[in-house]
Amino acid sequence: MQWGKPLLREERLMTLPPFPPAHGTPLMLEPDLRLVLAPNPSPMTYWGTNTYILGTDALAVIDPGPDSDAHLEALLSCQTGGARITHILVTHAHKDHSPLAARLSRETGAAIYAFGPAHAGESETMQALRAAADVGGGEGIDPTFQPDHILADGESLQIGDHHVTALWTPGHLSNHMCFVSGDRLFSGDHVMEWATSLISPPDGDLAAFMASCRRLLEHDHRIYYPGHGTPVTAPRARVETLLAHRQKREGDILKQLKTTGGSAAELAARIYTDVDPALLPAASRNVLAHLIDLAQKGRVTHADPLAEDTVFHVSENP
Repeated sequence: MQWGKPLLREERLMTLPPFPPAHGTPLMLEPDLRLVLAPNPSPMTYWGTNTYILGTDALAVIDPGPDSDAHLEALLSCQTGGARITHILVTHAHKDHSPLAARLSRETGAAIYAFGPAHAGESETMQALRAAADVGGGEGIDPTFQPDHILADGESLQIGDHHVTALWTPGHLSNHMCFVSGDRLFSGDHVMEWATSLISPPDGDLAAFMASCRRLLEHDHRIYYPGHGTPVTAPRARVETLLAHRQKREGDILKQLKTTGGSAAELAARIYTDVDPALLPAASRNVLAHLIDLAQKGRVTHADPLAEDTVFHVSENP
């Protein structure tokens, strides 16, 4: 593959190898980059978690994935011809991304790098919400995750010949980071091609997610390698689409509330009319994230204390 010249979106798509790869079989994406697909397909993880192996001699594993014997063996098998895993980078502490980090570290001696444990970086708004309200959440959190090294926003690592910079991108989860290597960004669950991110308060924060998206627009990366699904070959367009989608969803919610009040679950059922019913609980979490954000902006009201089934109304004085 040749990634050196700018390509049209259609041309970029043609250069990609076939997806999805077989679970456990390394797929060469670029001369210094392989993908190993974890064996955890589901409606929330698509084909499974994308674990990336960056480098040729000193190897960085990005998002080691779920605690799986088969996946561990697949990652260890990438150490060929003198190459060794020296760094483990984790975008965020969800059970489909971080649990295997500890075992992989013990097997290889590689240190684990991340922004912090699951709730690191949580905003004051979400901290207060967690302390004062029963709004659910906690889906998929890896509560035992603890990196060896805490990465600051903008901190860089030298991994063999590769310079990797960490960008703090809270929203999907407060400790979410993206990693930049050259003109490539490893976007975790922040930006994906196949789906929008789940934002489930208080672990997820819509205001932070939107700010993180706008921050990515300040950069000009060639390609995003996400935590699930295919590479994002038109990153700027995808981020702009995600922002527009959230803005439209906000409008949908306000339109429904102008008719009659409703809880997050009730609004999700009224708005997501073409969604598999099995996915409505996740949709209601996204709606709740919007409602909390709208309440912070003074555009909707609710009775205290806030709970998962709280009924919201449009504010009379937005």
